[in-house]
Amino acid sequence: MRIAILGVGGVGGYFGARLAAAGQDVHFLARGVHLDAIRAVGLRVESPLGDLHINPAQATADPAAIGPVDLVLVGVKTWQLAAALASARPLLGPNTAVLPLLNGVEAPATITEILGAQYAFGGLCRIIAMLVGPGHIRHTGIAPAIVFGELDGRQTARSEAIHAALTSAGVQSEITLDVNRALWEKFMLICTWSGLGAITRTPIGVWRSLPGTRDLAERLLHEVVAVGRAHGVELDNTQAAATLAFLDGVPPSGTASMQRDIIAGWPSELEAQSGALVRLGAAVGVPTPVNSFIYHSLLPQEQAARGIV
Repeated sequence: MRIAILGVGGVGGYFGARLAAAGQDVHFLARGVHLDAIRAVGLRVESPLGDLHINPAQATADPAAIGPVDLVLVGVKTWQLAAALASARPLLGPNTAVLPLLNGVEAPATITEILGAQYAFGGLCRIIAMLVGPGHIRHTGIAPAIVFGELDGRQTARSEAIHAALTSAGVQSEITLDVNRALWEKFMLICTWSGLGAITRTPIGVWRSLPGTRDLAERLLHEVVAVGRAHGVELDNTQAAATLAFLDGVPPSGTASMQRDIIAGWPSELEAQSGALVRLGAAVGVPTPVNSFIYHSLLPQEQAARGIV
């Protein structure tokens, strides 16, 4: 399978490396010193599931140098998505799938708007991984998995081909016929983990163990359920309980990517996570008091990181 990795950070770098190691024709789209390192010494992945070193690795900053592919696996940050997609048109062929692994629930609509509905998939991943240096990815926790599907709920030949490629690479993979619901279930997780991790500035093992912040987590999960249901997504509080149980199983030192970015003073995915839930709740008249407090408390720093204030 011919695959382009659009965004070679923790997510794109990890899954791209696994696919390349399994013999898929993988092309990495990167920039700057990260691209220089991948070209010079390859892409290195540290993982409790086994380290990888893809060398040589096919890497470029120019999508036109790659040409049409079967799959574009998108691993950029949410605020980078629109520009990345606009540059990705040379990667498109008649049956290309553009599969986003971003946090949040809005990426499929952005792909549809910029590239066209025929290319857009919905997708999510589960992994704790990060870029720790040029050409160097570190996977630290959670069994890596990808859940994805066609937006119209069909099971297609290209879905099956993606599933086969991921499975052959040792990646847990699931085709879902209701990818919107799957995205919202992940949204429950990230809004809670990222929001509370960012505002408390502690690893998950700290805030989930304290009665006050654990209560906030439960209330925030119920807010996501209420907003999702108002938008027609089949959610209920059993999913909220399941999400909290999942969070209880995360290694206590775990941190979320948005949390790490905010603590470092970098631009983050605040608008795609906490901000999106606030906006989506307001659009249907569903209050989100816990999440609104988190969002508006973090917003001044987010704007400072972006040079707005």
